[in-house]
Amino acid sequence: MNVPFDSLTQASDEALLVLYGNGDREAARVLTLRLSPRVLGFAIRMLKDRAEAEDVVQEAMLKLWNIAQEWRQGEAKVSTWLYRVVSNLCTDRLRRKRGVGLDEIAEPLDDAPGAEATLQTHARLSALDAALLQLPERQRQAVILRHIEGLKNSEIAEIMNVGVEAIESLTARGKRSLAAILQGKKEELGYTDDGL
Repeated sequence: MNVPFDSLTQASDEALLVLYGNGDREAARVLTLRLSPRVLGFAIRMLKDRAEAEDVVQEAMLKLWNIAQEWRQGEAKVSTWLYRVVSNLCTDRLRRKRGVGLDEIAEPLDDAPGAEATLQTHARLSALDAALLQLPERQRQAVILRHIEGLKNSEIAEIMNVGVEAIESLTARGKRSLAAILQGKKEELGYTDDGL
């Protein structure tokens, strides 16, 4: 039995997964449209390779669909579970790549128009991405999940399989390191106050 699309868009992630587990393919489509862009952004920032990030998200979504029938509501949030799987898949890929130097990784192409504001925004994002790559992997994961993806510390702790205090420490150290890395670039990036 399929639930009408309008009703599905109002359903929780957990309800959608249970519906899919019971054979409602439209529920899977709604859940995919809801969650994939969020975890894709995380994977891209972790891997710095959109194609690889898309592969990771596809693999994570397949894992989600495979466990749909066994999903036990109330044990974990679907989004938290999915971020954790994506995080683990990214970590696995990064560990396999360890021998690749930063100079060997191609710079991403910029398809944006040449407007000054767009260029400045791109420069800021590039500087942030480069600074993120200088952080230790666990700090980078915590900072991206907290400050870019907007997850709560408790969700990040579950994703990274550590305590909330460890997440607070990782994000605090990561933010301090990012500030130190970016401090000398404030003027170049168009920041004239202490907003960086």
